[in-house]
Amino acid sequence: MLRQYQQRAINEAYAWFEDNKSGHPCLELPTGSGKSHIVAAFCKDAIQAWPKTRILMLTHVKELIAQNAEKMLQHWPDAPLGIYSAGLRRRELGRSITFAGIQSVRKRAAEIGHIDLVIVDECHLINHKNEGGYRKLIDNLTEINPALRVIGLTATPYRLGHGLIIDEPALFSEIIQPTSIEELISLKYLSPLRSKKTELRINTINARKRGGEYREEDLIEAIKKFDTLGAIDEALEIARDRKSLLFFCTGVAHAIAVRDELRMRGIAAETVLGSTPKIERERILDDFKSGKVRAVTNANVLTTGFDHPNLDCIVFFRPTLSVSLYVQMAGRGMRIKDHVGDCLVLDFAGLVSEHGPITNVNPGYKRGEGEAPTKTCENCQEINHLAAKHCSACGAAFPEPEPKPVIKKEELTNEDIMGPANHIDVTSWMWRVQTSRTSGREMLSVSYYRTIFDDPIKEYITLGYPGYAGQKAAQTLARIIRHSGADTRAMTLHDAAAALNKATPPSLVVYELDGRYKRIKSRTWTSQEASIQNRSISSVGSDSHTQRF
Repeated sequence: MLRQYQQRAINEAYAWFEDNKSGHPCLELPTGSGKSHIVAAFCKDAIQAWPKTRILMLTHVKELIAQNAEKMLQHWPDAPLGIYSAGLRRRELGRSITFAGIQSVRKRAAEIGHIDLVIVDECHLINHKNEGGYRKLIDNLTEINPALRVIGLTATPYRLGHGLIIDEPALFSEIIQPTSIEELISLKYLSPLRSKKTELRINTINARKRGGEYREEDLIEAIKKFDTLGAIDEALEIARDRKSLLFFCTGVAHAIAVRDELRMRGIAAETVLGSTPKIERERILDDFKSGKVRAVTNANVLTTGFDHPNLDCIVFFRPTLSVSLYVQMAGRGMRIKDHVGDCLVLDFAGLVSEHGPITNVNPGYKRGEGEAPTKTCENCQEINHLAAKHCSACGAAFPEPEPKPVIKKEELTNEDIMGPANHIDVTSWMWRVQTSRTSGREMLSVSYYRTIFDDPIKEYITLGYPGYAGQKAAQTLARIIRHSGADTRAMTLHDAAAALNKATPPSLVVYELDGRYKRIKSRTWTSQEASIQNRSISSVGSDSHTQRF
């Protein structure tokens, strides 16, 4: 049985294909949301509805291939699936669903043959330019079937050095956000993170960059000058009540050195490296999950495909300019735990200040531009949003900031690793028709209310505007109508506003601050959705290779 937001993700994908006859969507799904369950249910539905469908599921590591295939068989024990992966020693083609590693199949388009749908897990790894293994394989498969469509899945829809993975020359056309970290935490599907200020911090001021990331040799030099021993002592003191610690280290030698120092302090510790044999890795991680090992150090290994729900402390000893890597590392701690309600993050690498909270990361944020986006509680050392009036951990009041006699700059909105509470629980909404002061065009507006006494969050739907603005507005309104159950058969904007005012509003709206404006990121209907949840997925499309997606 799928969770409501998982079914919503499938419905949103079908709806996008209905509204867009070309292009490829990317589903942004937080770490821990169950992407493999969504993929399994989507594949089962598509093949049962259209038996001739051929699906290729791609990813970059054998662990994810095995995990996705396992979930497929849980949903559908008789699934017609094959696995093509050199690492798993299986080379099975010709079945309705093929789970494959990109390195194994990137030159095998002719052998794979006709494919209707390619699903790519961790799709932020696809090259922004039209080059690389993924792009070449998809191009070759498109030559075989020009109607081929692609769905990307990722928790981090941005690429180092390029930003968001949409628009030319990127492969993807639009990012769909069926859910959010905030929603999954509110529904108790994810655990929040807590971040504490550390006295020590790795200095990367002299580290040069290559391809948008720090040079490895410069990071190693920075680590040599860093007081790793002092940082280990500080981490163990702050995390003295935590049972399971995961250290992200800078390089192999550093990971081994941190492990050895932990052992010197009486901590049962192990190291996982890329070269660690499979059997040894499985033993270490099983002991880590069972509690026999309290700490594990690693170097660029346990960022994807590793799940340890009771992990309750993450230590960043690894600076990075990659927002994706930062979110992936932090996401390891967001599973629901048996013994504690959160995961502690100790940031010796300055990643929270560099990239912002994981609920609102800023790929364009540069160090040295503006104020640091956080402040620390003097009472308990919790890292908080710069604008917070009270500490999110202990409730202590922050002193009022002194007024600045300067021109007001754009306010920074990132706080600690979880970010500010940039969402509201919606109880009602109000739709209106408004006229633009600049263009004179009419548009729809909607105000989301928590209570009648609060300032609402307002959104403008520029329906009928030329170009991208009008196209985006039409897609947004179509999704709102599907979720709310509005009867909008009337053609005028005024009739549409009246119909929407009678429909079901979302229960949660997530937004982000864009200067002094609040831009809507997602809307969630957690009660019974009026139409989309009852919509028959199998009624979408036809049983031909060229019209389904």
